[in-house]
Amino acid sequence: MKITSIKSYSIDPGFRNRTWLFVKVETDAGLHGWGEAYTLRGRDLAIEGAVAELGAATVGRSPFDIKHFTQGVNDDFAQRRHSFELYCAQSAIEHAMWDIVGKACGQPVYNLLGGAYRRRIRVYANGWSDDCKTPADYADAARRVVDRGYAAIKLSPIPGPWRTHVPRAHEDHVIAVVAAVREAVGPNVEILFDALRRLAPYSAIRMGKAMEPFRLYWYEEPCPADHIGALAEVRDAVAIPIVSGETLYGKPAFRELFERRAVDIINPDVCNVGGILEMKEIAAMAEAHAVGVSPHNFNSTTLALAATVHASATMPNFLLTEYYLPFVEFGDRICPAQLRPVDGYIELPDTPGLGLDLDEQALARYAGRAAGAPALRQPIHES
Repeated sequence: MKITSIKSYSIDPGFRNRTWLFVKVETDAGLHGWGEAYTLRGRDLAIEGAVAELGAATVGRSPFDIKHFTQGVNDDFAQRRHSFELYCAQSAIEHAMWDIVGKACGQPVYNLLGGAYRRRIRVYANGWSDDCKTPADYADAARRVVDRGYAAIKLSPIPGPWRTHVPRAHEDHVIAVVAAVREAVGPNVEILFDALRRLAPYSAIRMGKAMEPFRLYWYEEPCPADHIGALAEVRDAVAIPIVSGETLYGKPAFRELFERRAVDIINPDVCNVGGILEMKEIAAMAEAHAVGVSPHNFNSTTLALAATVHASATMPNFLLTEYYLPFVEFGDRICPAQLRPVDGYIELPDTPGLGLDLDEQALARYAGRAAGAPALRQPIHES
């Protein structure tokens, strides 16, 4: 069996300034597979271009040669000069290859990765607080999402813009929000706090220590992910588990994170880390260092979620994964069979491959890209 074509579909879902980018890989055996790339506003064209260039280089290969493909992308195609855009493209094509292999073997992908370690995948709800402003707004929204059956919820209440040194008023706002949410949901709901790689260590430590009484499940990316020393400094000082990894791509990027004991949990994203196999191998590295895995998924709730579920099913050190609530309704328009959580868990599918097909007529209806690159702030706005 050989790959005969690779097509990409760029979709504008109409919200959050996100473009969704899907890839369809076809073969001479009549089988096809689907994958999804991570996208970032202003860099979508570059990611789509990387899919086209890498796709042309992949035609004629066997979809079974997944490990050889990913290593070849690094060694031959990129000459070991990998990039975010290329990792996104590689991830999408790799998903589709697994989808084909699963269909050819008549097995769900997780069975080809060593089999299921668990039969259902725990999720946490995100996106429920996107429109919240005040602590009362967050508290009301948190009650509503918990009433829908979610026992783990994530929020990112640090006011914008993204800057390293934030005023004390922003720290006070964060503590007020976390206190209000904890009071609203009670002691048994897990609260996940995301600092979005925002803070200098001194602010991250001060904020983290102030949040300790609220028993947070984790403190995500308090400092830039490439500043391993800063993450380790915060982990040493704050009694909340530290998370990082969504902006790290490929196994080598995670090595120092483990060696320096900078995190308790990693959150790689299957749509930019290099694919399903790469994420499983990174999870194995984490397992050897007693680090948990909670895959990031700020992608669609269709193919990206399915790829995440299959990979997560095989990890002994998996904890829970992201479920972005605002994306579900649009996901239904292009993939009515998308996986859905019940009481905070997704049951493993038993269909071959990733188990999903996208509606190509619907993809054509919503073809396009979200708004262009975000505007850069002017110096007049800085204090």
